[in-house]
Amino acid sequence: MPRRDQRRWGECYLRGLMPEAVRQSVQPMAEQLTVGHMQATQQFVNQSPRDPLPVRRRSAQRLCEAISSEVWVVDEVSFPKCGRAGVVRQYSGALGNQANCQVEVSVHAATDAASRPLEWKLLLPEEWTSDHPRRRRAGIPDQVGHVSKAAWLWGCWTVRPGTGWRRR
Repeated sequence: MPRRDQRRWGECYLRGLMPEAVRQSVQPMAEQLTVGHMQATQQFVNQSPRDPLPVRRRSAQRLCEAISSEVWVVDEVSFPKCGRAGVVRQYSGALGNQANCQVEVSVHAATDAASRPLEWKLLLPEEWTSDHPRRRRAGIPDQVGHVSKAAWLWGCWTVRPGTGWRRR
């Protein structure tokens, strides 16, 4: 994070993610950690430019050191939502029927006792790709487009002859 205020609110946000008893959304975290600074924390979450890749890689590396995986698990999770970016009416496994929701796909390394996320992505539905006013209102950058789950998963992995699958 280039600016001091971004680092400050980033630290606040990360500390807010740690307690298990707190609902992990911005308002309860801000109330617990920085009374009266919910707006600053919300702005950090929504507007701070940051590349998540280094954090994801370091997190996966540290988890891999702690837990040796036996299998890789591909998971799709639907989040029931209304009026958010990427929301369309589709099947929701969480609800067991059709609903307005966002869909995230993830790859986890797992054992019988634990699993760790290696990569994840919120999928942008195809209907959103050509609706430029809708994308603009939701703050979706032009370079973000629809990627199918299969294409995204293929992009996460590569085959190396003689060694099997390896994470890119």
